[in-house]
Amino acid sequence: MMRMLKSIDWILLATLFCLAMLGMVTLYAAVHQGAPGLWQKQGMYWGAGMAIFTMLCFMPLRLLGLACWPMYGVALLLLLLVPIIGDIHMGARRWLNLGVMNLQPSEIMKWALMFMLASWFASREARGWVEIVVPLLLTVMPAALIVMQPDLGTTLVLLFAATALIIAAGLPWRLFGLAVVAGIASLPVLWHFMHDYQKQRVLTLLDPQSDPLGAGYHVIQSTIAIGSGGLFGKGFMHGTQARLHFLPEQHTDFIFSVLAEEGGFIAVALLLFLYGLLIIRILWIGHRAHSRFGSLLCVGIASIFVLYITVNIGMVSGLFPVVGLPLPFISYGGSALVSMLAATGLVMRVAIESKGQIPWQRPGSPLA
Repeated sequence: MMRMLKSIDWILLATLFCLAMLGMVTLYAAVHQGAPGLWQKQGMYWGAGMAIFTMLCFMPLRLLGLACWPMYGVALLLLLLVPIIGDIHMGARRWLNLGVMNLQPSEIMKWALMFMLASWFASREARGWVEIVVPLLLTVMPAALIVMQPDLGTTLVLLFAATALIIAAGLPWRLFGLAVVAGIASLPVLWHFMHDYQKQRVLTLLDPQSDPLGAGYHVIQSTIAIGSGGLFGKGFMHGTQARLHFLPEQHTDFIFSVLAEEGGFIAVALLLFLYGLLIIRILWIGHRAHSRFGSLLCVGIASIFVLYITVNIGMVSGLFPVVGLPLPFISYGGSALVSMLAATGLVMRVAIESKGQIPWQRPGSPLA
């Protein structure tokens, strides 16, 4: 036990603790008037997530590597159940009602896929067609199920993270260039299959004032809140946009606006510093990993965090179309929070197993 405590990456743990404190304070400011019970529920989710985080810290990566196929299969099965027995919220069928909480299978699939791909490339590089086609199929199947829910945001996260991991596994740059060209060429096809409300979000991005009380309302109110925060903000629980409920979904996707309005530039800078420290630490742990599996796993997890942070902040700032992506460790939500804490627990396990070890040097290194 003492040896394990010495192997813990305390910087990663301290960063997570600071994000927890900042997230709970911001959430309390967002819900204390309308739905204070959500704050207590988020505390329960943090407790459950940290329990899983701690459990994974004791779980050998070799065992987890052997479990990647069953984990992927369970996540895929849950996705198949969504269109059959899933609950509908705000026009989308994405959740399974478990009684105590609503489970979003797409959240589980993101991490299960990263686990699967990291295991697949642990002993091979992405250079032959077989090594590339198999992970592409593993990615496309769940992506197709998620986009039909519809959930374009999570689908993009899935594709982005899988691409980042495949590149880290050794994808030749010429093949990457061809993939980029193919992706750009497929945009007209993607536009054709997008739902009307998704198309409207893209058009609203170009001109939010074209529909200020409809599709553009979220972005307009959000940018007002962010801009009114100034340098030091309006003060804790004194944000008018949040307190008067001008901000829709202010406790989930748009919680960054609450933070910016009440804490100003200082609070935003603190959040970005913590996120930067988290990402850099995950990549540093991946670089020091003594197995290729652990290294690739860290790359996949870091890429998911990067996209979540970038898209959410860009979305509420009017830089990107509005998609349903939460702000990591800050937004309210059980499935997202617990899955992110579980992923961070895996990173901590990589750090524990790599303490004092020599970093991996060849693709043929064992899983752990």
